[in-house]
Amino acid sequence: MKVTPTAIPEVLIIEPVVYGDDRGFFYESFNEKLLAEKAGIHERFVQDNHSRSAKGVLRGLHYQLNKAQGKLVRVTLGEVYDVAIDIRKHSPTFGKWIGISLSAENKKLLWIPKGFAHGFVVTSDVAEFLYKTTDFYDPSSERCIIWNDPSLAITWPSHLTPTLSAKDNQGKLLQEAEIFS
Repeated sequence: MKVTPTAIPEVLIIEPVVYGDDRGFFYESFNEKLLAEKAGIHERFVQDNHSRSAKGVLRGLHYQLNKAQGKLVRVTLGEVYDVAIDIRKHSPTFGKWIGISLSAENKKLLWIPKGFAHGFVVTSDVAEFLYKTTDFYDPSSERCIIWNDPSLAITWPSHLTPTLSAKDNQGKLLQEAEIFS
């Protein structure tokens, strides 16, 4: 696997070795030993999540404050623009974000450690998004930062008008949100 740090070094792009021929392809989407050796990820994953969304659906920017989750994310159908925002108050990259296209075609994974808000928007007709988490979902710990917070100035794909859940539409500005200290 190839591991590439992003502009926020703790957020990693992981590219698996893909074996393909005229029959199709094969790759390991998760290998605990390789993640530890190549990416320095020694986390225990406890939950797998799978969502399917239509074009323009924006999910996020989510995080759990008290039961923080690291996430290993990938797309198995379609394409999304995926965003991670550093919300660790004392981090040198606090308030910075990275965005990357994840697709079934490019087979890239993204490691988003604890202390980050996360979201994505679907750029294909439909997308299936899978992710492993390092802690269980806890509704009482869940928080949301609004996707279009002007202080973050996230460059979402401009050709889309996002469709949001009622909960995501009520996200807070970063300056008003509870964040990691």
